[in-house]
Amino acid sequence: MSTIIKDVPASDPRFIAIKKDIAASHSAFEEQITKAWAEIIAELDEVTKAIASQGSSYIPEIRFSDLADLDPERVEEVRAKGCVVLRDLVDDGEANKWKDDLKYFVKINPGVEVHPPNNPIFYELYWTKPQLAARSHPNMLAASTWFNSLFHSKSGQNIGGVDMSAPLTYADRVRIRPPGRWPSALPPHVDGATLERWEEPNMRVCFKDILSGDWRSHDPYDLDGRLEAMTSLYNRPNQCSVFRTFQGWLSMSDTGPREGTIKMFPNVKVANAYTMLRPFFRPLIPVDSPDIWDTKNWIYDVESPEFPGIIDLDGGYYQRPTTKAHPHLRLEQTLTSAPAVKPGDAVFWHCDVIHAVEVEHEGTQDSAVMYIPAVPTTPRNEAYVKAQYERFLEGIRPSDFPQGPSERRFIGIGTPEDIVGSSGRRAMAIPV
Repeated sequence: MSTIIKDVPASDPRFIAIKKDIAASHSAFEEQITKAWAEIIAELDEVTKAIASQGSSYIPEIRFSDLADLDPERVEEVRAKGCVVLRDLVDDGEANKWKDDLKYFVKINPGVEVHPPNNPIFYELYWTKPQLAARSHPNMLAASTWFNSLFHSKSGQNIGGVDMSAPLTYADRVRIRPPGRWPSALPPHVDGATLERWEEPNMRVCFKDILSGDWRSHDPYDLDGRLEAMTSLYNRPNQCSVFRTFQGWLSMSDTGPREGTIKMFPNVKVANAYTMLRPFFRPLIPVDSPDIWDTKNWIYDVESPEFPGIIDLDGGYYQRPTTKAHPHLRLEQTLTSAPAVKPGDAVFWHCDVIHAVEVEHEGTQDSAVMYIPAVPTTPRNEAYVKAQYERFLEGIRPSDFPQGPSERRFIGIGTPEDIVGSSGRRAMAIPV
């Protein structure tokens, strides 16, 4: 099936209504966000200089063994940048064995679905023994708990059924990418909600300070609004329906910059502020003009339906920041490759972080990872994981992913006995 990408409907009055509804919800909206827009653009100029001067070293690197006693300054650095490399999360020998076992599994089960078909990179596998072991590994669960704990309720409200210290397991896929160019590598994007960030009332709560012009007070770790937010109003394929505090992957290989690794915009607050206000301003000059950075060349606009960076991909809306749509982000300078990792290291990034995958893999070996996010206990998350467990027993893919034949037909597929420990079983919602 061919992929069809197009801009959101340029004449749909509903998109104008969304903007005007937001504007009407805040006093002195035009005045406040125009002031904020100028401040954010100035801040982005400084952020760009800092990121560009340091490159991959700008992204924090922390040993898993240091997490429990991390200095407050280092914790704040992770919060501000929204991404981190976690060293030695699991033993490198164990991670290497998981990769070898996965490759052997694929070898003896030729029916495994892969993408792209002619050059496998993603493997539609969810219930193999290595994946079950990695997700339920005590260190992985401890790391998930740490990332979940960065979130809090800014209003101090007591939220029933929420336990940030009780991680849940969200089953995801495997990527084993060989060296070479991948033209369709994931471009800059944001996971979770897209158009919903402006349209869905609870998602707006997450960004209320930005939309009121008080962007410096925006807290990307505030739970208010996050738990009730509907992140998918359009039934997008491959859309995560649970609340992940951080997305993450565990490396099973040596992978570094220019070797097909992840690239991230390491400043979650200012990126949120800019992308949320961008639809309310339009340029008066071409975006490739050298004067595009000057705020005098932008004008407040709620009369057009444009939501720059929101695209219609095969009938579902996605958030794809680009140099044309978001020039002040200077993505060619600020999207930063993760530092080199070894087997057993992990990379985690906040659910709002702009990220992409390198098109070029100039290394000499496979870049292999298992996607394992940090997921807290919430009523909606728990309901998903309970249903996910029933699918696991039948070998069926989780409901958030493309469906296919049961994995129970594969030789050596995982069973409940392959889930490690009582904490791992609890995270998978296995009945006691």
